[in-house]
Amino acid sequence: MRKAVHPLLRLAASAAAVFVIVWIYSRIIHVNPTTVGFSFLLAVLVVSAVWGLPYAIFMAVVATLAYNFFFLPPLFKFTIADPQNWVALLAFLITAVIASQLSERARREAYQSNQRRREVERLYAFSQQLLVTDNVFGLLNSVPNYIVDTFGTAGAALFLENKQKTYYSDLSAQSALPLEQLKSTTGRGEPSLNRSQGICYMPLRMGVRSIGSLGIVGCGVSRETLEAIGSLVAIAIERASTMEKLTKTEASRESDRLRSLLLDSVTHEFRTPLTSIKASAETLLSEVQLDKPQLKELATVINEESDRLNRLIEEASEVAQLDARQIELHFEPHDIREPIALAQQQAKHALEGHTVEITMPENLPTIHMDLRRIAEVLTQLLENAGKYSAPGKPIHITVELQGAMLLTSVADQGPGIEDLDQAMIFEKFYRGRNQRLSIQGTGMGLAIAKAIVELHGGTISVCSQVGRGSVFSFTLPAQLHTP
Repeated sequence: MRKAVHPLLRLAASAAAVFVIVWIYSRIIHVNPTTVGFSFLLAVLVVSAVWGLPYAIFMAVVATLAYNFFFLPPLFKFTIADPQNWVALLAFLITAVIASQLSERARREAYQSNQRRREVERLYAFSQQLLVTDNVFGLLNSVPNYIVDTFGTAGAALFLENKQKTYYSDLSAQSALPLEQLKSTTGRGEPSLNRSQGICYMPLRMGVRSIGSLGIVGCGVSRETLEAIGSLVAIAIERASTMEKLTKTEASRESDRLRSLLLDSVTHEFRTPLTSIKASAETLLSEVQLDKPQLKELATVINEESDRLNRLIEEASEVAQLDARQIELHFEPHDIREPIALAQQQAKHALEGHTVEITMPENLPTIHMDLRRIAEVLTQLLENAGKYSAPGKPIHITVELQGAMLLTSVADQGPGIEDLDQAMIFEKFYRGRNQRLSIQGTGMGLAIAKAIVELHGGTISVCSQVGRGSVFSFTLPAQLHTP
């Protein structure tokens, strides 16, 4: 009912505009018939530009009748005395109709141009959404919703031939877009547009190969835009599949590289303690007579090298667990002094000959941490500081609160780290170029420390000057209350 009333109101408004012009020129302003004719013509052009050709033609007919009745002699009669007025009247009517057609054509072309511009903008936004996701599974689930959100459709469905699976935007789309029709569109490779019901099916083509189909409910866009949507979706799916394959290949290659590095590093490091243990054991098994201090020394070597070997195995296992995100953390509130004290105890052999100076405020907030893991981070930093510092040089531990983060630093007065090494120092199995042969190590310790700190929501960094020492710092989120 509302759609029927709306055109009638426009027709009535067009007729009313004609009679307003008649009233103005007959009652208020008295002008010649030529001026009246141009006024009618201008009103017809305005109606044509705003409402379209049918209303303009209706207004032109009404204006012609009013022009004849009120302004051409004899007045107030639908007759014309002078033949010249017939020519003027017909010229007015023809001019009004032709001008209305031209105005309607310009209006229609402007509308189509704006519609194409909007569709291009929507296609651009749609392509940007498709480029965000590199994960194939996430992309396939998101494409129907992207179409609905971007183009304002009522529903959408995506069918893939190789997976034999369909993805819908919602349940209503599932009922409106049957699977059989989606499969049929994929098999034919040709679009199916039912404009009367507002349902369109579009194949997804990669060249001449059809990889699936799209179904859209309430599709008000052009066929060209539908084909562009299908091409964009097909390209995005192929791109995401290619990226996923490349990622898996790269991950496999990186895994092989790390495995090779791990074997090389661990094999080299295992050889030293095994050699010491083997030599000590062979001495004990020999017939050489040894006194008690010598026996104790050999037993001590076996004990210490066994501990070292065990630690190497634990580090290798921990690296594998951290890579697989299988490490389990037990978070509890602790004072930062607790892991510092524990780390000093664990690193006492590396700290022999060094004094440890600790600087921290009295009232520090507690940290939600895994005590054993954070002590492991500090142990690694203290052992490195003791290992690379000259005998007698002090090691400084500093703790300070920076906003919502607690910053802990370990400073030494060792040889320092070159800029190139600083950029790589936290990578797995990487060791400084100048220390690879002079100081034992696997290059796993700092990588483990970095992973543990990041699992706690913090960061770790190094600041160093060659010849003056290094400062390793890490942050941890602080609790809001104080101990």
